[in-house]
Amino acid sequence: MEKTELYIGSHVSMNAPDFFVGSVKEAISYGSNTFMFYTGAPQNSFRKPLNELKIEEGRKLLKEAGFDETKLIVHAPYIINAANYTKPDLWEMSINTIVSELRRTAAFGVKTLVLHPGSHVGMGAENGILALAKALDLAFTTDGTDVKIALETMAGKGHEIGITFEEIRSIIDHCNHKERLGVCLDTCHINDAGYNVENFDEILKEFDKVIGLDRLLVVHVNDTKNPIGAHKDRHENIGYGYLGFDTLYKVVHHPLLKGIPMILETPYYNEKAPYKQEIEMLRSGKFIKGWRD
Repeated sequence: MEKTELYIGSHVSMNAPDFFVGSVKEAISYGSNTFMFYTGAPQNSFRKPLNELKIEEGRKLLKEAGFDETKLIVHAPYIINAANYTKPDLWEMSINTIVSELRRTAAFGVKTLVLHPGSHVGMGAENGILALAKALDLAFTTDGTDVKIALETMAGKGHEIGITFEEIRSIIDHCNHKERLGVCLDTCHINDAGYNVENFDEILKEFDKVIGLDRLLVVHVNDTKNPIGAHKDRHENIGYGYLGFDTLYKVVHHPLLKGIPMILETPYYNEKAPYKQEIEMLRSGKFIKGWRD
């Protein structure tokens, strides 16, 4: 397979005292040329003020290191669930958090915010899609940015929406601000949702037919602990799961995905980040057997 221009990195932390400067340094240490981060803790909506996060110093370091800011990704906190409006206070909180995250993403110079579509919590997928689309419209009319939201493909746990390409397409179709919506394709999630990643050409063909490849903004590159269709969402290190190194290498270097950021979210092992080794292997195409042992 012909190699493509590759933007590859991982999720990185953003902790005191270095905050965004620390995020950039962590990404550099892995040999990355892109990365994904949260603007605060992923599990809640508490956020430190932007002026405490050393954003300008981090952006300066990015420039010095040759990063393209347009390839960086922010991930929204998991607490957001705008796919269910049976509890109006929680739904409105989700909308307000989306607006806040869009603004915070823009403050870093980043153009893409990844969002889990959420759970319909018993309302039914169709109603969940309508609730989310309405929430996105409300957010997009008030945030005042040009940041795009990348709806993440989900594994199908519980009452999740966004499991199939058709559901993602339906969310986009019901939103009045379609120009600001894209997709984050997660290899673990689509496997667990029932898509055969070994036939990745066919997946991309279907994705293009249903959604359009022009909407694919980021790929989460994860192996999986579970077989196809398990609906579990348990990430595994590259080459240690059901997808395997060769399949994920083909995903990362697929010619139709040239220039799209590839982000690793694989688990730590022995309390160590795996990303330097995984990035090196996915760049070179050489899998080191037993690399994490």
